[in-house]
Amino acid sequence: MTPDICLDTLRLTEQLMARPSVTPDDGGCMDIITQALKPLGFECEFIESGPDNFRVRNLWAKRPGRSTQTLAFAGHTDVVPAGPLAHWSSDPFTPTHRGGKLYGRGASDMKTSLAAMVVAVQEFLAANPNPALGIAFLLTSDEEGPAVDGTVVVCERLKARGEAPQFCIVGEPTSVQRTGDMIKNGRRGTLSGKLTVKGVQGHIAYPHLADNPIHRLAPALAELVAMRWDAGNAFFPPTSWQVSNIHAGTGASNVIPGDCVVDFNFRFCTESTPESLQQRLIAVLDKHGLQYELKWTIGGLPFLTTPGTLVGAIQKAIAEETGITTELSTTGGTSDGRFIAQICPQVIECGPPNATIHKVDEHVVLTDMAPLKAIYRRSLEILNAGLDA
Repeated sequence: MTPDICLDTLRLTEQLMARPSVTPDDGGCMDIITQALKPLGFECEFIESGPDNFRVRNLWAKRPGRSTQTLAFAGHTDVVPAGPLAHWSSDPFTPTHRGGKLYGRGASDMKTSLAAMVVAVQEFLAANPNPALGIAFLLTSDEEGPAVDGTVVVCERLKARGEAPQFCIVGEPTSVQRTGDMIKNGRRGTLSGKLTVKGVQGHIAYPHLADNPIHRLAPALAELVAMRWDAGNAFFPPTSWQVSNIHAGTGASNVIPGDCVVDFNFRFCTESTPESLQQRLIAVLDKHGLQYELKWTIGGLPFLTTPGTLVGAIQKAIAEETGITTELSTTGGTSDGRFIAQICPQVIECGPPNATIHKVDEHVVLTDMAPLKAIYRRSLEILNAGLDA
């Protein structure tokens, strides 16, 4: 078992949290991390992307091992805005201790993970100065934002030069009650649509001279709501379709609207594809004879890492360091794992409890830090031992 508090992880977490790195500003966090990595033999490459008014900083840092196998630690230095400062019990960018917890923006999402990763690597390399396993860091300042100039850009560059890792641990906050009680071995994909159903505007007292798009849409909408898109599988729940917004009308009570706009989203598993979902939805619209426009946005494809080398290493590390039998899960929203999985065959997310992420008074329990660092370090040891066997 690990000690209650790892001071090295705590101090580095506090350093990172003191930097107000609201998307897309890195706030100097990557400089702090590279200062810790360079003495360990990491080659650090900064990759910038995006327009001048939204410049994103990314870091790819790599230390080759004796084998061709590399484990990448991935994460983000950016945080969401703090919101009204008056609602916080203490300054969100001044790390503050209260009741055995560390308060501040980024405490859980995800500067504790970044610090724990760095300290885990320091400890691992101190005991294994010439490991078979290569180690890398893939960091971005655009995870909480549009995510178009961050991890996806780095992954494209790595793929182009044949430098992709074989394993990846993303430090997203995945735990529920205690560090290690849940990890993510996959995520659902996200596909959004904006449907505009066309009608004819007119006076509500003369419906024969108009064509109400809400009335036109209603039967199709009912059918879509009732559809079973797939049955899911052993790792994913069934694909879901949800309407988030419906807009129609001029605001006047005596005007039939000329169009109706519907925003919707699929959260889909590996049993469906964007193409299959699009085709089935369009078939329903056409069946009901609607006149419409439809715009699609693919936010990310689903990914799944089935039990194997990486899952086994992290499960073993969690059991040894915490005594917990971890739960594999694919629930929740999307993460940058969706981009990394396009170039890396085994991707897992593992981090501290997520109950306060994005909230006022975000915090992490101090005693959750040491187990997280120990899990990362032990995972390195297990993977490295497998290569040396």
